[in-house]
Amino acid sequence: MITRKKSYQNTPKGLSKLLFLNWPVLLLVFSVSNFGFLILYSVADGSLQPWAKPQMIRFGIGFVVVIAFSFVHINFWQKISPIIYFGSLGLLILVLYIGVSGGGAQRWLDLKFLRLQPSELMRLSLVMILALYYDWLKPERLSHIFWVTIPTFLILVPAGLVIIQPDLGTGLLIGFIGVSMMFLAGISWWYFVVAFSLLPVAISTLWVSRGKPWQFLTDYQYRRIDTFLDPSLDPLGSGYHITQSKIALGSGGLTGRGFMQGTQSQLNFLPRNHTDFIFTTLAEEFGFLGAISLLAIYGSIVLFSMISAISNKNRFGSLLTAGLTINFFSYFAVNIAMVMGLAPVVGVPLPLISYGGSAMLVLLASFGLMQSAHVHRLQNKK
Repeated sequence: MITRKKSYQNTPKGLSKLLFLNWPVLLLVFSVSNFGFLILYSVADGSLQPWAKPQMIRFGIGFVVVIAFSFVHINFWQKISPIIYFGSLGLLILVLYIGVSGGGAQRWLDLKFLRLQPSELMRLSLVMILALYYDWLKPERLSHIFWVTIPTFLILVPAGLVIIQPDLGTGLLIGFIGVSMMFLAGISWWYFVVAFSLLPVAISTLWVSRGKPWQFLTDYQYRRIDTFLDPSLDPLGSGYHITQSKIALGSGGLTGRGFMQGTQSQLNFLPRNHTDFIFTTLAEEFGFLGAISLLAIYGSIVLFSMISAISNKNRFGSLLTAGLTINFFSYFAVNIAMVMGLAPVVGVPLPLISYGGSAMLVLLASFGLMQSAHVHRLQNKK
């Protein structure tokens, strides 16, 4: 039984913490990132500019952040979780008024040196606040309706703010991550049964509302769904991305066309080949073997991270690690499903591969938090 008295007997000190890092995860993260640099070099016609070099610099800064975060005691991250959550919520509200628009959505804050996407930061901070909440909550209260309402509110508010940007994909992912945290915390499975039973009703309501004054989604989002269901409806418009993506995936075959030899990516038939659709570039040039190798590395990161979460004796650290691992999984699962036509096209990057600042730095910060939890995993609360 977990109680409230803290013990620090097994906590490493000083530089000895380097020995307690989850080195398999760090090495795998380093491998994935180098894979990304290689692809960004390829899509720039064999040049480090304009994508590979800035990405390397961001990764270098982010990797220093990972090591720095790992040295910070897990109790510090636990204490500042509310500050990070409500700070992220404030940034989401700020986006509605002074956010920078792009691709038909207003999602970014221009910090001059970086275009910050607060919704990415919210995915991390939501895990932190829910890990704090369920670490504090007594086990006998887990499934009481009042104590279930509080985290539901913590999830729905940021998800709603993101959806109205509009960014339906990220908003739904925030909801998925939040619900996953509730499941990991151990609330009654009846809540999930009820929620899933209401899902068809919710989907029907969304569809029926189309064209009505009270429709829930924008016309742009409905077109995304139409394209997902039948890309041939507008092959040169909204269906162009996914059509070209499937061509690139199929043309790669087993071993690929070769490094910098992909026709779809090199001849610019494939839009966004350095961001959202970079996986198809990889699959075209390195084939099925290259794609499955990347998936194997991603799967290994998830496996080692979940082992760390299960072995963690600190409930906050365990929930934090598991939640951030699910967040990482959602990135590559949704991106790959999207480019294969198994999910609607949404703005979700391929983690540590796609070009971009916000997602890269937030993901590396997440790994830093997981390293902090791993280093202090033997600190039990007695």
